[in-house]
Amino acid sequence: MSNAVSNSQMDPLIWGAGAKTLEVFLEPTCPFSAKAFGKLDELLARAGEDKLTIKIRLLSQPWHQFSPTVTRAILAAAMTGGGKTAAKAVMTAVFQHREQFVLANHCSGPNLDLSIREVLQLIEKLGGIAISSPFQLLEVTNAMKWQAKYARQNGAHSTPTFMVDGIILNDMSSGDTVDGWMEKIGLS
Repeated sequence: MSNAVSNSQMDPLIWGAGAKTLEVFLEPTCPFSAKAFGKLDELLARAGEDKLTIKIRLLSQPWHQFSPTVTRAILAAAMTGGGKTAAKAVMTAVFQHREQFVLANHCSGPNLDLSIREVLQLIEKLGGIAISSPFQLLEVTNAMKWQAKYARQNGAHSTPTFMVDGIILNDMSSGDTVDGWMEKIGLS
């Protein structure tokens, strides 16, 4: 398991350094967010890191019962020595094992008996990142609040939501191809 020594600040979930900015609001247990997340690396590779900046914003959704815990775990991972790479590993692990972090019909099933501590232990096991200590940091609480406020201020209410250069694109979805995304972003 990766070292959990915390950074003095959170590593932003930003990849690329291009003039065009895509902000993607994701919920870490949402199947549609998982679909979108799975295309981001290809999008950045095809667009070019010098042309596109991708910013992942986390938008916890109340109908996904473990959403706040998993969202906080991702932000905690960004506080470790692994920074955004560790956060991405946690997101990948959760998306690949979604069924272990959701309730059947959002209200029942075997995961109903999971405690927050058990969810954290499962994330650590699957992601290979020690997050229990940074999970408790005030900086993570502040980051959670900032993510929620930022989403509300920008009109992102469900996931995934795509925002290009500060404008929400309501016609962009997880079901689009990477080519479709590039066209909508203006990079084709």
